[in-house]
Amino acid sequence: MNYPVALPILESSQVGEARRIAIALAHRLGFNETERGQVGIVVTEIANNLVLHAKDGLLLLQALTKNEIAGIEILALDKGPGISNLSQCLRDGFSTAGTPGNGLGAVNRLSTFFEIHSVPKVGTALLSHLWASSIPAKQSNNNLEIGVVCLPMTGEEVSGDAWAIDQQPGRSLLLVADGLGHGPLAAQASIEAVRIFRDNVYKSPKEIIEAAHAALRSTRGAALAIAEVDFERLVVRFAGVGNIAGCVFSPEGSYSMVSHNGTVGHEVRKIQEFVYQWPIGGLLVMHSDGLGTQWRLDRYAGLITRHPSLIAGVLYRDFNRGRDDVTVLVTRQES
Repeated sequence: MNYPVALPILESSQVGEARRIAIALAHRLGFNETERGQVGIVVTEIANNLVLHAKDGLLLLQALTKNEIAGIEILALDKGPGISNLSQCLRDGFSTAGTPGNGLGAVNRLSTFFEIHSVPKVGTALLSHLWASSIPAKQSNNNLEIGVVCLPMTGEEVSGDAWAIDQQPGRSLLLVADGLGHGPLAAQASIEAVRIFRDNVYKSPKEIIEAAHAALRSTRGAALAIAEVDFERLVVRFAGVGNIAGCVFSPEGSYSMVSHNGTVGHEVRKIQEFVYQWPIGGLLVMHSDGLGTQWRLDRYAGLITRHPSLIAGVLYRDFNRGRDDVTVLVTRQES
């Protein structure tokens, strides 16, 4: 579980601070001097674009790990005018703000992975990944590509939400936890839920929540949901208590998964595991109640095909309630 660093980018003095924070993170993750310089360039160009073109610009920096290699995810979100012609904006020399017009082209070239989703008059989401070393070719399709936004309520230093993932051959297990309320005591409950999850990853979702119910009695308690994707049987097993939503999307349609009312660690009337079909190429979205329930992916042309982090970022940007911690976890099977 990694918590992102959230940096509002509203005016030019915040660009340099974002660059310094990103380079410091890259240094802690083992990036060499050249790689740290590339991180600095990418963050500077993205942040400058937010200042010049965006409304309510936000930059999220998050550590990544893949095959024991460290990386950095840079996710930029805004509610600006959007980009009507993406290919034109990625071409060096193109500018609508009187600059040399090399910013997004440089970001694209320096990033290991780069993706944009933009809707005119709605906003833009931009995603960049940079790694400290080359990523080996994947060994199996039985892994989930994951994207998460997990942020505290405005004014709080820690989030009362938490998440975790465990990937083993043939199956992946995902947890979203929302400690009751917000602040440090809520965080204590959700972190304890993650510990129990880690200690019981070979059990079923129902059994893990039962173990958490006993362990969280000394805490405020939490809403929990656990999804297990079984790649061999092509099913997803889901158990939830409290207001954690789970939805699965495929080209054939979508469905929501069932959670029961209650608070793990305090009052739980029923812990039940449901089994659903896991579609090949399916997309799973889980989120805490800090995200509004009125979101729909089909409102955004092409978004469902994008990287899970980009999807999570757009949903956070447009449906964050603003009065609670929020976690949005999006995942799909690697292609």
